[in-house]
Amino acid sequence: MDEARVLIVGAGVIGLCSAWRLARAGWPVTVLERRGEAAAGASHANGGQLSYSYVAPLADAGVPAKALAWLLSADAPMRLRPRWDAAQWQWLWRFYRACNREANRAGSAQLWRLAQSSRQQLDALRAEGLDGFAWRRNGKLVLYRGAAALEHARQGMAALSELGARQRLLDADACRALEPALAGLSGPLAGGVHTPDEEVADCRLFCLAMQRRMRDEGLDVEFRFGEEVVGFELAQGRVRQVWLPGGALPCRHLVLAAGVGGAGLARKLGLRLPLYPLKGYSLDMPAGEGLPALSVTDFERKILYAPIGGRLRVAAAADLVGYDESPDPRRVAGLRRQVMRDWPRAGRLEQAAEWAGLRPATPDGVPLIGRAPGGPANLWLNLGHGALGFTLALGSAERLAREMAGEMAGE
Repeated sequence: MDEARVLIVGAGVIGLCSAWRLARAGWPVTVLERRGEAAAGASHANGGQLSYSYVAPLADAGVPAKALAWLLSADAPMRLRPRWDAAQWQWLWRFYRACNREANRAGSAQLWRLAQSSRQQLDALRAEGLDGFAWRRNGKLVLYRGAAALEHARQGMAALSELGARQRLLDADACRALEPALAGLSGPLAGGVHTPDEEVADCRLFCLAMQRRMRDEGLDVEFRFGEEVVGFELAQGRVRQVWLPGGALPCRHLVLAAGVGGAGLARKLGLRLPLYPLKGYSLDMPAGEGLPALSVTDFERKILYAPIGGRLRVAAAADLVGYDESPDPRRVAGLRRQVMRDWPRAGRLEQAAEWAGLRPATPDGVPLIGRAPGGPANLWLNLGHGALGFTLALGSAERLAREMAGEMAGE
């Protein structure tokens, strides 16, 4: 097309929600995706929890000390592979500095607002007929193995209640009464926190549903798959063209929503973003006789179990191991061991599909949304959502659209 359009790089859940919201606001949009289809990266088989209340950043007081112990465990929830990569060490240093209670609470408040905006918009979309993505409001139970972790959770509940969360603290017996599938849980259990209005859904199916939604609404959104951005043409402080292997596209505004690939694209524009991949894993399997009714998170082990559309999705890990997307057989084997140990009847493990993906994370857990400081005037970011991309996608798109609205009024 000859006309200059808003170009969005990335067709994961963040890029698709951005495209829908900007097109609804009247922008002509083209979505560029290097893979052959939507939701082929971090959105493909993630945990599936729409966790609107549990949005605290990974960086928190005590995490560095825990990380040292995790380095000695084969099944640790977080794994570090040091690399000759300045970006990794810079990210780690910023993460370390963000590991304090004040930064965690400030980040939690920002993420909470994004999450509540997302919840409201998803409710509205569902009321308008959006379906086909295995959505269910089944509640979430976070389990705590030790008394200290449970006490920390109790203190956190107070801050969340001030924001509006509805939660209740349960002892071990009450957890088992609420979720009978916990009967086979191994190891100690001190208690848990139940949030009744949390949700689950299939992120990939949601992305496909949003594609259909844009088509059905007649929005001016063009999708170009198999198109990798290789460079940019800048003039007078703006991105004028985006270079693809087969040619160039004129650019009215550019939105980077390409997940972990956003950092490399930003470097081509002279920017260094505090973005690094956290590698996560999942198993997806047909439901068994002991499928939990609730979405369950094993807090200390950082493993979640989500019943989604008659299947069990198990997800874990936040590994800083670079940009390799291939599954580590040791990680997959460890996740399988945990399922066999704690949830042997929840799903048909022998039929489990294995997946690994790179989740784009900032050191403090707060995504980069809006103008890129120091970048071209028409460059916008929607990056760095970590493990909360599905939860925050609609709220992030709404914030981006609000910030771009002033530009539209001035054109």
